[in-house]
Formats: sequence, C-alpha cells, structure tokens
Amino acid sequence: MGNRVTRGDFEWVYTEQPHTQRRKEILAKYPEIKTLMGPDPHLKWIVSGMVFTQLLACYLVKDLSWKWIFFWAYAFGGCINHSLTLAIHDISHNVAFGNKQARWNRWFAIFANLPIGVPYSASFKKYHIDHHRYLGGDSLDVDIPTDFEGWFFCTPLRKLLWLFLQPLFYSLRPLYVNPKAITRMEILNALVQFSIDLIIYYLWGLKAVIYLIAGTILCLGFHPISGHFIAEHYMFLKGYETYSYYGPLNWLTFNVGYHMEHHDFPSIPGCRLPMVKKIAAEYYDNLPHHQSWIRVLWDFVFDDTLGPYSRVKRQCKLAKES
Repeated sequence: MGNRVTRGDFEWVYTEQPHTQRRKEILAKYPEIKTLMGPDPHLKWIVSGMVFTQLLACYLVKDLSWKWIFFWAYAFGGCINHSLTLAIHDISHNVAFGNKQARWNRWFAIFANLPIGVPYSASFKKYHIDHHRYLGGDSLDVDIPTDFEGWFFCTPLRKLLWLFLQPLFYSLRPLYVNPKAITRMEILNALVQFSIDLIIYYLWGLKAVIYLIAGTILCLGFHPISGHFIAEHYMFLKGYETYSYYGPLNWLTFNVGYHMEHHDFPSIPGCRLPMVKKIAAEYYDNLPHHQSWIRVLWDFVFDDTLGPYSRVKRQCKLAKES
C-alpha cells in the first residue's frame, strides 16, 4: 500500500484506497460481474415484512413489564432494527428500485426507518457517499473515530464503554467532523418518523415506543451483530483497511459481512455479493477476513494493540477538485 508515516496514532497512508484499482482489474478479467449490478427484486418485500413484524411486536409488548420490554428489545426487536439499518445501507446504494428510481429508494428508506424510532435514513445516505468516495479521508469519512475517541477509549473498560456508546458517537460525530446543511429529505424523514412514533404512542402506549428505541440503541451498541462496525475497517493486520466476514450472521444483515466485495462493487446488492467472491475468488480468498463478530468484539476490547485509533487515514481531495 505504499510508504507509511506515523502521525498521531492513526495509520496514515499516502496512497489511494485499494478498492478502485481492484474493481478495474476484476471487471477487466470478469466483465460478467456487471450483470450482478442493479436492483434486488426481493429487498422491498423482505424489508416490508420486517417493518410490519415490528409493528405487530409493538402491540404484543404493550402490556409487558419493563424488564421484559428491554429483554425483547435486545433479544428480538433490536436485531430486526439493526438489520433494518443495514437494509437502509443497501437502499442508500439504490438497490431497492434501481438508480433510475432514486427518489423511490429515498422514500422506501424512510419507510424502512420507521421501527428504528429515530430519523436516520436520510442523514445516513448523505454521509455514506463520502465513506465510499473518500474511504479513510481525513475530515471527510465520518466513520473514522475522532482523536478524542482514540485517545480516551484506550483501556479494556473504556473500549467496552465505547462499544456501548457507539450509537451516540455515530450520531454526533458527523456534526463535529464534517457538518453539512440539513436537507429537505432529512426534514421529511424526521417529520414522518416522529409522526409514526406519536401514532404508536397513541395506539399502544409508551412501552411500545420504548421497545423500538431501546432495541435500536442496545443492538447498535454492545451486541454480537454490532461486531460488523469493528470488523469492517479496523486494522487488525497492518496494511489492510477493509475486511470481510463470511459467518452465519450475514443471513440477518443483508450480507454486510462481504465488505471487501461491497466496497469494490457498491452498486451490487448484498444478496449477490457472494457471487462476486465466487467469480473472482483469487482476488478475495487470500485476503485476511473474519469468521466471528463476537471474536472481533472480544479482540477489540482485550487486545492492547487495537482501539479506536486502529484505522487507516489519508488526505483526500474533494471529487470536484480532481
């Protein structure tokens, strides 16, 4: 990946991200991969089923005691909500209705957002584009922790706390690192979301609303599925900034574990990413990858060489300047 110079405690590199060149090489050798691009016809039905399952769950939990509200939020509802955030991730790449129906994708993402309890989809779309275009970009890729996070959350106990607080940092970090003007779609996202929250509160009470929001916070924090946040780009091996995971939790997460493949081909929906790996096996089989997100979380907390600073960073020029 070129020469490296230590600056602070991040791993600073002075080369382009590897995904662009690998994409060119793979497409030149396997042009049939282009046929995998385009919408996933099943995604809208799967997501709709998950949304309505959560609405049914709101009715079912409305009379439970608080301890069971939080139990089911963590064990069931939060898993669905976390999965919906990853569906929104896929939808942000226009794979629900295709690039020609971009607005349909935006509105469907708002629909997928409903059980999450807080407006998320429009802001995620706005920043996720930068994550792909400027992977590891200083002050551009808000997936990179701040210097404060890297400095403070450096012991096992503090790293464990950081994992619990991940939803907070993912929500607030963009406002500090790369603030952007609020868009019309974000306003609509908020209006729709809070209207549905009020309707759920009116129909089934406070416990139903707490069930949704608590599930989101708990399962985006310290939870086995949340291992993907660490697995994707934290530098477990020097010189590698993106990692895939090929374990069973991909069934619940729209194959987000195929993350190397996703960054190489972001326009290919998650359901077809295993086919990318199969077709271009020689490009992926020998790359380091994860087999367990639980092991990822364990290693992150207890390995002294790992922490929020374990990320590759680079200086990137804005696309309009290049």
